[in-house]
This record gives sequence, C-alpha cells and structure tokens, in this order.
Amino acid sequence: MSNALGGLGMAEQTDVGALKRQLAECIRMLERADIIDFNGHCSIRIGDDRILINQGNCQRSRITAADIVTIDMEGRLIEGAGNPPLEFHLHTGVYRARKDVKAVVHAHPKWSTYLSMTGHAYLPVFAQGVLPGDAPVLDTPTSINTREMADRLAAVLGDRPAALMKSHGAVTVGASIVEAFVLAVYLEENAQRQYMALQIGKPYVFDAEDQRMAREKLWSASLFQRTWDHYKAKLEG
Repeated sequence: MSNALGGLGMAEQTDVGALKRQLAECIRMLERADIIDFNGHCSIRIGDDRILINQGNCQRSRITAADIVTIDMEGRLIEGAGNPPLEFHLHTGVYRARKDVKAVVHAHPKWSTYLSMTGHAYLPVFAQGVLPGDAPVLDTPTSINTREMADRLAAVLGDRPAALMKSHGAVTVGASIVEAFVLAVYLEENAQRQYMALQIGKPYVFDAEDQRMAREKLWSASLFQRTWDHYKAKLEG
C-alpha cells in the first residue's frame, strides 16, 4: 500500500522510519552473532494495534529498512513490500497478552535449542545469564503460526522476559528492541557456557542471592545500550 501511513503526522512518520532502521540493524546484528540464520524475525509495537516486523522472505544478513513492513494485530499488511513471516502470530500473541512489551525477538539459536532438545533446564551460570529469567519451555517444536499456538506460547512466557520452544528456538521480549536484543544475546551466551561446562562437570548455578545481585547491577538501560553498541560496532568494522 503506497499511502497506508498517510494519516500519520510527519514527526511520527520520521519516528517509524528510525524504528525500521533500528529493527533492521537488530536483525543484522543477530545474524552476525549466529543467533538468527536465514529464518527468525523481530518486531516493534507502534501504537496499540500495529507492529513493525521484517518481511518473511528477506535476506537477514543484508536486511534494510525497506524489508520492514507494518501489519495490524491480525497480520494484515498495512504498509511495505512483502508479506510478514508465517509466525507473525508469535509476535501479536505476545503483544495481546503483555501490554508492557514493546519489542519481540524470535530466533533459532543453537546453544539454547540444544538445552531444550535434551530436556536440560536453562540455568543461570554467569551474571548476564540471570537477566532472561528461568526461560520456561513450550513443550512442542510446532511453529507458532496460529493464534492458538501463539496463546500457548504467551501463557508459557507469562510475565517473564524469555522463553524457549522445544527443539525450535527462543523468544525474548522487552520495553525496547535494544532490551529484547540484549536479552537474546545473554540467553544464548549463558546457554553456550552451560552446555560447555556440562561437558567437563557440573556447572555452578547462581543461587537466589547471586541472581538478585546480578539483576540489581546489570538490569540497566545504559548497560543494555553498551551491549547493543558493542555488536553494532562489529557491523561497522
């Protein structure tokens, strides 16, 4: 649709343009970090009934703002070229259930998926790994491509920042795309460390007090931004 955003003011259109660029940047960073591959998708909520999301058939390693589309909560295309991914339901289901969530990342990261494949619970084994929470598992590898499946995932996620999908992937959510991105990075880094430690012994798991102190120290907008900037610099290098 060529003029679907015609009802927006100029400032809001500019803001949407900046969010599209940020969303594309997020996906390129996740692809460079080997967290997203040729699949995976990220979104940002704009207003109460619209989201920005990458179109389903774009090249994740080269995605630009032109590959970001606007859809409504039923998945109908409002603006942009191309259709949303089949799993758009995953995003809209989370947004329906969680008014606090402004951004969603869904990826198929290998290390955390190894855990869900083998029935190993995600356990915080380093400080940043505390922030995604206990990452409960949706006990099916089925794609989240129906409203029913989206509601099941949202129920498993609850009020947490992250969840896993058995032999499938992971989802992280946040108050911004920066937050959702960083939580996805921390989730996968923790899963890799947990997996590798299991090869030589029983890893130390942060206890309740360790976790409390880690959250108090590390749940910080400035630290999230610093992590984002670290990965952004890799794109520019």
